[in-house]
Amino acid sequence: MMENVKAVVLLFILANVLVSAKGFNDYVFLDRYKFQVGRALGAEKFRLFTSGFLHVDWMHLLFNMYALYLFGDIVAKILGTDDFVIIYIVSLFAGNLYSLIYHKDEPYYSAVGASGAVSGILYSSILLYPAMELYLFFIPIPIPGYVFALGYILYSIYGMKKQLGNIGHAAHLGGAIGGFAVTLLLNPVLFSANTSLIVILAIPILLVLFFGNRLKQL
Repeated sequence: MMENVKAVVLLFILANVLVSAKGFNDYVFLDRYKFQVGRALGAEKFRLFTSGFLHVDWMHLLFNMYALYLFGDIVAKILGTDDFVIIYIVSLFAGNLYSLIYHKDEPYYSAVGASGAVSGILYSSILLYPAMELYLFFIPIPIPGYVFALGYILYSIYGMKKQLGNIGHAAHLGGAIGGFAVTLLLNPVLFSANTSLIVILAIPILLVLFFGNRLKQL
């Protein structure tokens, strides 16, 4: 069982490495399968999936895969390999779908990366293991998982509004929402086991879902 858990996480890491490496050396391949609003709104819906296995460089890939290895193992161990796969794929699509909706008036907006899927896995792991503590490079003390998750959502919202850096904040946010929702659907006992945590994390998510379209107008 434990071997299967490790194997499914490593399988997704391997898929990301192989597809990304191909894209590093073949721009035509990268351009064909990256997320691009105009084309995704047209006939090329497959970009909502394929772009999640591409990365811009090795550092981008390494950061995402390290996070996937750490948090994916928690999700797969607690929920099993099938649910891990479901959460990963749903989060990937949710991240790109939210990005598509948010950037729908920017036909040339493009992005690549597994960040949406990884964000969903991260949120799932915090729901399943609320006692988790995280260490960040620039903060010398451990941060409770729920504090990090809340900060992550708020920073993603701020990043979308201010268009900070060359980062797909909308995909991060959408992926986190997808991971949050599908984890609760797959494991509804969490509603009674971690009620306070769910309420804390749900408030900014609900605000984004109902009022997110006003971010660009503020």
